[in-house]
Amino acid sequence: MPRTSVAPPSRALTGARAGDPFSEAALRARLDVRTAAMTRWDWIVPLLIALAAGVMRFTALDFPDRLVFDETYYPKDAWSLLHFGYERSWPDDVNDAFAEGTATPDPDPAYVVHPPLGKWLIGLGMLVFGLDNGYGWRSAAALAGTLSVLLTVLIGRRLFRSLTLGALAGVLLATEGHHLILSRIGLLDIFLSFFVVAAFWALLKDRDDGRAQLARRLASSLGAAGDHARRRRLLASGPLLGWRPWRLAAGLLLGAGCAVKLSGLAFMAVFGLMTVLWDMEARRTAGIRHWLRAGVTHDGLGAFLAVVGGGLAVYLASWTGWFLSTDGYYRQWGAENPPSAWWEHLLPDALRSLIHYHQESTNFHEGLTSPHDYASSPWTWPFMGRPVSYFYEGGDPGEGPCIGMDVTCSSAITDIANPLLWWSGLAAVLVSLWLWIARRDWRAGALLGAYLAGQVVWFLWPERTMFFFYTVAYEPFLVLMVVLMLSVLLRPGGRLGQRGGALLILAYTLLVLAVSVFFLPLWTGEVLPYEHWRWRMWFASWI
Repeated sequence: MPRTSVAPPSRALTGARAGDPFSEAALRARLDVRTAAMTRWDWIVPLLIALAAGVMRFTALDFPDRLVFDETYYPKDAWSLLHFGYERSWPDDVNDAFAEGTATPDPDPAYVVHPPLGKWLIGLGMLVFGLDNGYGWRSAAALAGTLSVLLTVLIGRRLFRSLTLGALAGVLLATEGHHLILSRIGLLDIFLSFFVVAAFWALLKDRDDGRAQLARRLASSLGAAGDHARRRRLLASGPLLGWRPWRLAAGLLLGAGCAVKLSGLAFMAVFGLMTVLWDMEARRTAGIRHWLRAGVTHDGLGAFLAVVGGGLAVYLASWTGWFLSTDGYYRQWGAENPPSAWWEHLLPDALRSLIHYHQESTNFHEGLTSPHDYASSPWTWPFMGRPVSYFYEGGDPGEGPCIGMDVTCSSAITDIANPLLWWSGLAAVLVSLWLWIARRDWRAGALLGAYLAGQVVWFLWPERTMFFFYTVAYEPFLVLMVVLMLSVLLRPGGRLGQRGGALLILAYTLLVLAVSVFFLPLWTGEVLPYEHWRWRMWFASWI
C-alpha cells in the first residue's frame, strides 16, 4: 500500500539562518512536525473499512424484534424525550406493546440516573426509521459504532504514520464482537465510546497544530529579537500560542460524552491533563527553560477553559428539554426549596434543581448494589470473566427457532469479545507500559491513559453493580495498543526482520479474523444446534 507522502511547508519558514537551532525548520524537525499530504488511498481505505463496518452493523438490525436487556429503559426514555422533553415513567410489562408502537407512558416523570444526550441520539434514529422497530431504536448506535471504526483508522494512521497499520486497527475493531454487539443494541455505552474516540482524534490534531504554532511563533519572535539578552528572555517561557480550535472541539466532544454517561468525566480529566503535558513536553523539546511553569501559565488555563468550559456548556445544553419543561423530575425542586448557602442565591432555581438532581444521582450510583446475574467486577474485565447475555432463545426440534431442524437449537446474542484479540490486549497493555517508561513513547502513554480512564474509574465503587459492556468505552484504544505492540515487530534491526515481522502480523490478523468468524453466530443471534452453541461457551462463567 502506498506510503503517506510528506509535503514541504506551504510557505517560507521563518528564522531560517543556516545552522540556527531556533529556525522554524529546525524547531519543526525537533518537534516532529510533519505536513502530511493526504493521498487518494488515505481517503479510500478508511472509507472502505467504515463501509464494511457499517454493513456489519446495519444488516438485520431489527433482530431481535423486541426490546432486549437494558433496551427496556433507553428507547422508552428516547420516546418520552421526543414527545415531552423529559423522561416519563412507563407501565410494567409494556415491552411488547412498545415494540409494536402501541404503548404510551404514564403522566408521571421518571427518575433516571443517566444524562439525556444518548437517549436523544436514540430518539433521532427513531424519528428516521420509526418508533416501533429495532432499526429505529438501534440505528443511532450502529452509526456511532461505524464512525468509531472510521476514527480508529484515522487515529492509527496518525499515531503509527502508516496507513497500513491504521487500517489494521480499523479492521480489528470492525470485526470484533464486543464492539459489534454494542453497535447493534440500543444502549448508551457505544455513544460514550464514539465521543471519547472523537475527542482523542481532535486532541491529536491539536497536538500537531500546537507544535506547528510553537515552532512558527518562537522562530518569529527570536528572529525579531535584536540582542542576546532579549533572545534569552524569550526562551524563558516561550510565546503564547494562538487559537486552538481542535482543543475546543475535544472539549465539546468530551462534554458530549459526559452528557451520555457521567463516567465520561474520567476521560475528560485524563485527556485534559494529557494535552497540557503534551504542551509542556513541546516547550521543553523546543528549548524553553521554564517549560513546566510556562505549560501551566501559557497552556494550562486555555486548556481548562476549552476542555472543562466547553464540555460544561455542551453538558448543560443536553438538558435543554428538561430546563424547558415544568414537569421533569426534580424540575421544581429549586422553586420549592429556598436557597440556604450564600452561593445558592447566585443561581437560578432551575440550575439549583439540576444540581440537586445530580446530588441524588451520585448517591444512587454509589449505593447501586442490586444483584444481577451478569454483573461483574472490573477486576475480571481484562480477562472477559463474565460476558453479558442480551438475548437467548432455544427450542426442541421443529419448535420455535428450531423449525426445520431435527435437533435442539439455540439463538443467542452474547457479549463475548474476540478472545484472541481481547486477551492480546493484556500483553499490549504491558508492552505499552514498557514503551512509555523505557522508550518514552508518547503514543503508548496516550493510549494507556485512555485505557486507564475507562478501566480504573470503576474501582472507586467496588460494591457497585457493574457490567462488562462498560469496557466498550475504551476498546478502540485497547485495539490500538495491540497494533502498537505488533508494530514493534516491524522495527529495523529486529530479530525477525521487517519481512518476518510483517508475515507474523499477517498470520495473527488472519487468526483473529478466523476466531471472529467462529463466534459471529453468537454476536448476531444466528440459530445454531445446541451442541454448536456449547462449543462456543468455553467457560462456565460465559453461560
